[in-house]
Amino acid sequence: MKRVLIVDDSRTSRRVLKDILDRAGYEVIGEAVNGQEGYDLYVKMQPDIVTMDITMPVIDGLESLKLIRKFDPNAKVIMITAAGQKEKMVEAVKFGATEFIAKPFLEESVLTALEHC
Repeated sequence: MKRVLIVDDSRTSRRVLKDILDRAGYEVIGEAVNGQEGYDLYVKMQPDIVTMDITMPVIDGLESLKLIRKFDPNAKVIMITAAGQKEKMVEAVKFGATEFIAKPFLEESVLTALEHC
Protein backbone atom coordinates (compact mmCIF):
# COMPACT_ATOMS: atom_id res chain seq x y z
CA MET A 1 0.00 0.00 0.00
CA LYS A 2 1.40 3.39 -1.02
CA ARG A 3 1.90 5.90 1.79
CA VAL A 4 0.89 9.48 0.95
CA LEU A 5 1.60 12.84 2.59
CA ILE A 6 -0.90 15.62 1.83
CA VAL A 7 0.44 19.19 1.91
CA ASP A 8 -2.23 21.88 1.49
CA ASP A 9 -3.21 24.94 3.53
CA SER A 10 -6.91 24.35 2.77
CA ARG A 11 -8.62 22.04 5.24
CA THR A 12 -11.35 21.34 2.68
CA SER A 13 -8.84 20.35 -0.01
CA ARG A 14 -7.05 18.05 2.43
CA ARG A 15 -10.32 16.38 3.39
CA VAL A 16 -11.46 15.88 -0.23
CA LEU A 17 -8.06 14.44 -1.20
CA LYS A 18 -7.95 12.19 1.85
CA ASP A 19 -11.41 10.81 1.02
CA ILE A 20 -10.34 10.04 -2.56
CA LEU A 21 -7.10 8.40 -1.37
CA ASP A 22 -8.83 6.38 1.36
CA ARG A 23 -11.39 5.04 -1.10
CA ALA A 24 -8.64 4.08 -3.56
CA GLY A 25 -6.72 2.15 -0.90
CA TYR A 26 -3.86 4.58 -0.31
CA GLU A 27 -2.65 5.22 3.22
CA VAL A 28 -2.57 8.90 4.20
CA ILE A 29 0.27 9.01 6.74
CA GLY A 30 0.24 12.74 7.40
CA GLU A 31 -1.09 16.17 6.55
CA ALA A 32 0.79 19.47 6.52
CA VAL A 33 -0.61 22.99 6.26
CA ASN A 34 2.39 24.74 4.67
CA GLY A 35 5.50 23.97 2.64
CA GLN A 36 7.87 24.02 5.61
CA GLU A 37 5.76 21.56 7.58
CA GLY A 38 5.45 19.44 4.43
CA TYR A 39 9.22 19.25 4.07
CA ASP A 40 9.72 18.46 7.78
CA LEU A 41 7.12 15.67 7.65
CA TYR A 42 8.65 14.28 4.45
CA VAL A 43 12.05 13.96 6.13
CA LYS A 44 10.50 12.35 9.20
CA MET A 45 8.02 10.00 7.50
CA GLN A 46 9.54 9.30 4.06
CA PRO A 47 6.19 8.82 2.25
CA ASP A 48 5.97 7.13 -1.16
CA ILE A 49 4.06 10.05 -2.68
CA VAL A 50 3.41 13.69 -1.74
CA THR A 51 0.51 15.83 -2.95
CA MET A 52 1.71 19.44 -2.76
CA ASP A 53 -0.37 22.57 -3.17
CA ILE A 54 1.55 25.38 -4.88
CA THR A 55 0.15 28.42 -3.08
CA MET A 56 0.75 28.19 0.69
CA PRO A 57 2.03 30.29 3.58
CA VAL A 58 5.53 30.14 5.18
CA ILE A 59 7.15 28.55 2.13
CA ASP A 60 5.16 27.72 -1.00
CA GLY A 61 4.86 24.39 -2.75
CA LEU A 62 7.67 25.13 -5.20
CA GLU A 63 10.19 25.87 -2.44
CA SER A 64 9.05 22.81 -0.53
CA LEU A 65 9.38 20.68 -3.69
CA LYS A 66 12.96 21.96 -4.13
CA LEU A 67 13.85 21.06 -0.53
CA ILE A 68 12.27 17.62 -0.75
CA ARG A 69 14.02 16.81 -4.04
CA LYS A 70 17.34 17.98 -2.61
CA PHE A 71 16.82 15.67 0.37
CA ASP A 72 15.55 12.81 -1.82
CA PRO A 73 16.19 13.09 -5.59
CA ASN A 74 13.74 10.23 -6.20
CA ALA A 75 10.83 11.82 -4.32
CA LYS A 76 7.46 11.50 -6.06
CA VAL A 77 5.69 14.84 -5.71
CA ILE A 78 2.32 15.61 -7.32
CA MET A 79 1.73 19.35 -7.56
CA ILE A 80 -1.76 20.72 -7.06
CA THR A 81 -2.52 23.72 -9.24
CA ALA A 82 -5.34 26.21 -9.34
CA ALA A 83 -6.45 27.92 -12.53
CA GLY A 84 -3.94 30.37 -14.01
CA GLN A 85 -0.75 28.87 -12.56
CA LYS A 86 0.85 27.89 -15.86
CA GLU A 87 4.21 29.57 -15.10
CA LYS A 88 4.38 27.87 -11.73
CA MET A 89 3.67 24.52 -13.39
CA VAL A 90 6.60 25.05 -15.76
CA GLU A 91 8.82 25.85 -12.75
CA ALA A 92 7.54 22.79 -10.90
CA VAL A 93 8.54 20.56 -13.82
CA LYS A 94 12.02 22.11 -13.71
CA PHE A 95 12.27 21.30 -10.00
CA GLY A 96 11.24 17.69 -10.55
CA ALA A 97 7.48 17.48 -10.01
CA THR A 98 6.22 14.04 -11.00
CA GLU A 99 2.63 14.92 -11.88
CA PHE A 100 -0.05 17.64 -11.66
CA ILE A 101 -3.60 17.70 -10.37
CA ALA A 102 -5.90 20.67 -10.98
CA LYS A 103 -8.35 22.09 -8.46
CA PRO A 104 -11.24 21.46 -8.14
CA PHE A 105 -10.31 17.78 -7.78
CA LEU A 106 -11.73 15.20 -10.15
CA GLU A 107 -11.37 11.78 -8.58
CA GLU A 108 -10.32 10.25 -11.89
CA SER A 109 -7.49 12.70 -12.52
CA VAL A 110 -6.24 12.36 -8.92
CA LEU A 111 -6.08 8.56 -9.26
CA THR A 112 -4.41 8.76 -12.68
CA ALA A 113 -1.71 11.06 -11.29
CA LEU A 114 -1.13 8.69 -8.36
CA GLU A 115 -0.85 5.70 -10.69
CA HIS A 116 1.88 7.52 -12.64
CA CYS A 117 3.99 7.68 -9.50
